Amino acid sequence: MIDSYEIAFKQMKNEVNRILSTSPYIIREYTEHLAETSGKYIRGSALLICAEREDDTIHENGVKLAAAIEILHLATLVHDDVIDNSDLRRGGITLQKKYGKRTAVICGDYLMCVALKLVASASDKENYLDLEIPDYLSHICLGELNQHINNGNFDLTVYQYLKIIYGKTAALFEASFYAGAILSGTDEKVKKKYAKLGRYVGMIFQLTDDCMDFETTESVAKKPVQSDYEQNVITLPLIHAFRNLKHLRKKAEEEGITRKEINEGVWKAGGLNYTRAIAKKYYKKYQITLDELAITEDKRARLISVLDKAYRVF
Repeated sequence: MIDSYEIAFKQMKNEVNRILSTSPYIIREYTEHLAETSGKYIRGSALLICAEREDDTIHENGVKLAAAIEILHLATLVHDDVIDNSDLRRGGITLQKKYGKRTAVICGDYLMCVALKLVASASDKENYLDLEIPDYLSHICLGELNQHINNGNFDLTVYQYLKIIYGKTAALFEASFYAGAILSGTDEKVKKKYAKLGRYVGMIFQLTDDCMDFETTESVAKKPVQSDYEQNVITLPLIHAFRNLKHLRKKAEEEGITRKEINEGVWKAGGLNYTRAIAKKYYKKYQITLDELAITEDKRARLISVLDKAYRVF
């Protein structure tokens, strides 16, 4: 057992860096480039928090699974940057920009394989058959495909959009919380509550990310902003604007609309306030579910911290 969350978190970061810096020689230049722009480890952190037991210890497999989640998340970002033709990620040049799309795709595939191999290396694997990482991975892929199929769909409904972002974003958060719950040794009913927490925080994360595209700058976001529509991605603020400003939707379909028209339409229709309101509903659901868990105050505080990191206000 690992004595504390802080020790486990440090070990998880070290494991991710070790994997990226000791890859096979043929791919090491690319993985080392990815290691230069580290993220916030929110998903891995959430897994470790959920894995905490009553005595504050964490099973040693928590480090492996948290590192696997972070490597898997990194793989999805590499693939996203190829799809979106992005030049910037986490304040650095993307892999696809520096080395080309083919290299980036292959590197992303390699990272997915590494993540699954890391999960498979966990001791006492028979105790973690409920983890179902491959199933969550399929949800992510289908979410991305669903978004791609609906690119430029001006009739996209709120329900359809929420289904898309569950797959592309919330599923990995759900996997993180659920995996941690399994490691904590809790019963099935409680595991499902942790899975709900992960789903809610993932939805919040994506909805606030949608708002970032309108509300913040590239230097703050450390990735391209004002770019979703330019990639034919219709997000919730614009869905709301199209639903309330029929002339804007008609012009988008018949002539096309400028970034200025998009921004003005979203502000006029209250698209950002609407999106924040939906995120707030998930925020309250998270709080209600969290209150149903019999956990220590330190663990509760850490889980609230994850929630607040997702519900970013700019």
